[in-house]
Amino acid sequence: MTSRSDSARRRSTRWVIAAVCVLALLLGAVAVRQFVVRPFTVPSESMAPLLRSGDVILADRSTRGTARRGDVVVFDGSGYFGSAEDGSRYWVKRVIAVGGDSIRCCDDDGNLILNDEPLAEPYLAPGTEPSRIRFDLRVPEGSLFLLGDNRADSTDSRFLLGAPGGGMVPEGRVVGQLAGVIWPLPRAGSR
Repeated sequence: MTSRSDSARRRSTRWVIAAVCVLALLLGAVAVRQFVVRPFTVPSESMAPLLRSGDVILADRSTRGTARRGDVVVFDGSGYFGSAEDGSRYWVKRVIAVGGDSIRCCDDDGNLILNDEPLAEPYLAPGTEPSRIRFDLRVPEGSLFLLGDNRADSTDSRFLLGAPGGGMVPEGRVVGQLAGVIWPLPRAGSR
């Protein structure tokens, strides 16, 4: 026969175990978001056809603060591309040039020229003009030159050449590289 105190102790123990499990799950979720992946919602069509407005994507946090040419990255553009006041703190764009690279628009065939070579851009939709804005610059060390894949509908480094940072974003502002789309389900996994 069990006493009321034994029964109360067991209930109390179950509550403590349940609370510890819930706390562990919450801490695990926070750790995953902080150190592994972080979700973002794509706000515009600037990365079409790869990403669409409303897509929910994951940024691979293990790549934060780094980027290579061709990577699609999520970055904190506040003070460079936008501000927290207008809701555009985080942006997603493709890295076209990194620190030390020269980039210009365009050669006689309409191609961007990266380090004196035409840049192949297979990710652009057929018929997409690489840029209507002319530029010729060298990317400062530690900075990135970023463009949207939908060049006709993308506020990117080309449009911000006269802004603070000269349209470049410090590499340290990269939150992570695109890991994939998680929503909507028919597009999940695309990258």
